[in-house]
Amino acid sequence: MGKNIISATELSTKLGNSNLVIVDTRFKLGNPEYGIMEYGKGHIPGAIYLDLEKDLSAPLQQHGGRHPLPGLDALLHIVENTGIQNSSHVVIYDDAAGMYAGRFWWLLKYAGHSDAQVLDGGWQEWNKLELPLDQRIPLVEKTKYIPDIKHDMLVSMQYVREKMSHNGTVLIDARAPDRYLGLHEPIDPKAGHIPGAINKPFSENLQDGKFKTASALYQQYKDLESTSEIIMYCGSGVSAVHNIIALDEAGIGQVKLYAGSWSDWISYEENPVATLE
Repeated sequence: MGKNIISATELSTKLGNSNLVIVDTRFKLGNPEYGIMEYGKGHIPGAIYLDLEKDLSAPLQQHGGRHPLPGLDALLHIVENTGIQNSSHVVIYDDAAGMYAGRFWWLLKYAGHSDAQVLDGGWQEWNKLELPLDQRIPLVEKTKYIPDIKHDMLVSMQYVREKMSHNGTVLIDARAPDRYLGLHEPIDPKAGHIPGAINKPFSENLQDGKFKTASALYQQYKDLESTSEIIMYCGSGVSAVHNIIALDEAGIGQVKLYAGSWSDWISYEENPVATLE
């Protein structure tokens, strides 16, 4: 597998390793108890549960989008309480093809953690292979983590506004085409996309619920290879990370995240909106 993704078979051989931390991030929009309930029914042995909205996002405010990034102190608190050290090998999974797992993967990378991977095929693949399950909640010893924040991975709304018509910058919307075009908007109060953005739906990174091969991803994204700056966004900064992982697997790295994404962009009345018309 790639550097950012790990197969279920490979992970199964590492269970019990002292430096391994497994994180379950199953979640469903509109059903806040779903993830923790499913975790309680069964999870990968040793896995700790983190909730997208309670653990991996800051409280909602007027701006910042539907899933604002946690502050640095809050992030460090989560990392240390999950038992992660600088030397830990962290594997994160969900049951949404890596969409929610990607959020914690990105946060760890942002904190300077090099050894973090998303489980390819997630919970479904683990179960398909009939690998071990557990219902016990592991006892976690709080650790000490020394962050090395990678500020250049993140951009603000103001930065996007300055760069949206800049020749050297490609702005990418990772949502489904109908949302990008403004034909259908099931979540946010305004439909459309940031003017100048191109559409690369994160679902296209997948084949049968797993990431395509690195070579297939390269073919998919090779038109971006010579781009001097890539900024990724989606609805709330979560599924955009799926594209960041895919681009890194393809050998096209250094992609910046507009974490507030569409839901933050439209919270500023003066920001322009583009649609199909």
